[in-house]
Amino acid sequence: MADPSLPREVARRRTFAIISHPDAGKTTLTEQLLALAGVIQEAGAVKGRKAARHATSDWMNLERERGISVTSSVMQFRWRDRVVNLLDTPGHEDFSEDTYRTLTAVDAALMVLDGAKGVEERTLKLMEVCRLRDTPVLTFVNKLDREIREPLELIDEIESVLGMAASPINWPVGMGRRLKALYDLRSDLLLPYRSGAAAEAPAPVTGLAGPAAQALLGAAEHQALLAEVELLREAAATFDLAAFRRGELTPVFFGTALRGFGVRELLDAFVEWAPPPGPRRAGPRSVAPEEERFTGFVFKIQANMDPRHRDRVAFVRVCSGRYRPGLRLVQVRTGREFRVGDAVTFCARARGQVEEAVAGDIIGLINHGTIQIGDTFTEGEPLRFGGIPHFAPELFRRVRLADPLRAKQLHKGLKQLAEEGSTQVFFPLSGNDVILGAVGPLQFDVVAARLRDEYGVEARYEAVPVVTARWLAWDDPAHLEALKARAGEHLALDGSGHLTYLAPSRANLSLAEERHPRVRFEATREI
Repeated sequence: MADPSLPREVARRRTFAIISHPDAGKTTLTEQLLALAGVIQEAGAVKGRKAARHATSDWMNLERERGISVTSSVMQFRWRDRVVNLLDTPGHEDFSEDTYRTLTAVDAALMVLDGAKGVEERTLKLMEVCRLRDTPVLTFVNKLDREIREPLELIDEIESVLGMAASPINWPVGMGRRLKALYDLRSDLLLPYRSGAAAEAPAPVTGLAGPAAQALLGAAEHQALLAEVELLREAAATFDLAAFRRGELTPVFFGTALRGFGVRELLDAFVEWAPPPGPRRAGPRSVAPEEERFTGFVFKIQANMDPRHRDRVAFVRVCSGRYRPGLRLVQVRTGREFRVGDAVTFCARARGQVEEAVAGDIIGLINHGTIQIGDTFTEGEPLRFGGIPHFAPELFRRVRLADPLRAKQLHKGLKQLAEEGSTQVFFPLSGNDVILGAVGPLQFDVVAARLRDEYGVEARYEAVPVVTARWLAWDDPAHLEALKARAGEHLALDGSGHLTYLAPSRANLSLAEERHPRVRFEATREI
């Protein structure tokens, strides 16, 4: 018998990621959202290395020391009768793969811009990923409590650089020390400036044309705002919910995450406008979120979130059905069937037992190396959710042990960290070298720190003559054997056992591709 409550529960879900360039204020905004929802008592900026208070979503020691986010965090909370699954992604470009994979698990994105800098390089790259998937994007222009660029200039830049319509929802009156209010263009309300989300908010002023608005702003500021609003109503894009959900238009909010001003209004709008979970392709068919039978896929694996237990958590995006303790699931890749009685839910590092989850929710499956990124779980149907990217690394280092007797711990640690996607590890077929591949140099620092803190391994790096890697694919094993005979010293297995070509130069790679046209050298691998 169909469960009549399932469609209602799915419709309540809002699952989104926060994306930004580093230092745009993403983690600060995350904490303000959690403070509004009552998940944490106090929101505070990420502090320096000597501070006692750090970002709730930053649970790793190195994140706290450097004041950056280097791994995705999952937080669930409730707001306005909605169940919100918020995925805070790394801002630093060196951890872009983690962010790209996380974006496959969300239904919308919240883009944070530094109002003084506008659209920055990292933001542009993340937006390209969102646009490939037609992900709806809402924009928050942050740091209004400082001097920022002219708001009209920012709106124009969003449209011209990102190639999508930008519809301002509110409008700042002043900035920095001159900040007085935010004007809501849809409701004709002036929201007087307050310096904290927990502070008692002054009563909104209704009607921009009225005497109360003029008294709040002063005659000159009032006239200037009237003129700006008239221009906006004529020239700016009008908000259209359908266009937003198609990824063609972004509603734009101004505010300051540090002071909590404009954040409540942002969250109210987001849970109202962001789409609930929709259908997803899974191999031969599309899976509707309201289907009775459970389906889900793994988009992230995190080792040692709880160092006391040395476990690994597979983050699963639920795509359909309902999870309850005791559910029997099949891991489609292996055909293994098991009973899940201890799935967990998250608020950053804190975890709790899942009593129920539906499409849109993120649950964690505790495992000891049997689950991989990209795995699909169902109640028996052989489906496969795809589209999770794996990119060829751009930097390479040889790993050397300070204590050779710790080789077993080194291999275990590197394989587990590679399973998370935080780095890539390669084991050459000839010799005993271990080679790390990364998108950016900070990844090497993170691996060294985690090997030391979580696995008790002191490792150092050496230069290695590798400039790029390519995954190999072939139809006839004879063609692969010809490659092995001619260039076997460049072949390696990655952490998942996939055969890889480690090229010492671009010219060498081109020559190998030319000599072996029946072997495919692939720069990306879709999981």
